[in-house]
Amino acid sequence: MARAEQAIEEVTPLSVEEGARLTGEVVEQLREAVVADREFFELLVAGIVARGHVQLEDVPGTGKTVAARALAGALGVSFSRIQFTPDLLPADITGSHVYNEADGSFEFQRGPVFANVVLADEINRAPPKTQAALLEAMGERQVSASGTTYTLPRPFFVIATQNPIEQEGTFELPEAQRDRFAVKTKLGYPGTDGEVELLDRREQRRTQLPSVDAVTDPTTVRSLQVTAEETAVDDKVKRYMVDIASYTRQDSSVEVGVSPRGIQALFEVTRALAVIRGRAYVTPEDVKRLARPVYAHRLVLTTDASIRNVDRTRIVDGALDSVPVPGMDEA
Repeated sequence: MARAEQAIEEVTPLSVEEGARLTGEVVEQLREAVVADREFFELLVAGIVARGHVQLEDVPGTGKTVAARALAGALGVSFSRIQFTPDLLPADITGSHVYNEADGSFEFQRGPVFANVVLADEINRAPPKTQAALLEAMGERQVSASGTTYTLPRPFFVIATQNPIEQEGTFELPEAQRDRFAVKTKLGYPGTDGEVELLDRREQRRTQLPSVDAVTDPTTVRSLQVTAEETAVDDKVKRYMVDIASYTRQDSSVEVGVSPRGIQALFEVTRALAVIRGRAYVTPEDVKRLARPVYAHRLVLTTDASIRNVDRTRIVDGALDSVPVPGMDEA
């Protein structure tokens, strides 16, 4: 298979202090654009620093699309939005070959997936075959078409929004695709004070969408990713991650527990969160904070548990309550 190569610029890691400063500035820019808890924005930034993807599930109108657009703006990277609909085709995402009348050849026209931050809006309104078109891009950071492989931009990050699956016209994401998302979270309603703040902000703006300032650029984002990869994780903390995952596999409501990919995702996201919080090491508290958004959506429930609407998050909570937290030496 031929490969359309892309030049990759070498990057060096930032100091933990510089990484914490930059990610803190990104979070503050996001808070200026969207009304939500700081922890939500830290989780969003941790996803991209961990080279992962994020799934946002919430009812319409809570700010999912604005949050994704604001993240790209604050990071200073390219942004693309794909509106998923029942008639969307895989080629509409990845691109296709187009006939060039000038020389009688076919040229590959790149689809909207060729961007640093890709918003897959309402991903569960498209049928499973089209949802799966993102799998190679998310997993391999590349797209294949007619025997040629095209490398996606770096960094590459998918934010998939979806409405609750109980809503009409939605499809359950395939298990393999859910497992590709590093984290799954939600904004939720902002509360009375938050909604009043939204109105105040809208009153002071003359444009529909809030503006944010770019804090980084693609090369700096990649440097942040390398910084996270140099963050230390004690063996006891690694065992803690594995034991929590193992516990989910033993739950009677679970058909398939957390996968090895899920454990690796938790490992990466906790390292990213440590950088955001100005530490060169991961703590058990980081694991406890991230186990739910990283592990819960990966669980495949038994038929009986699905009928009873068992909450996947409660299964992870049960694991956290049951697995002993490792004692750590003072860092």
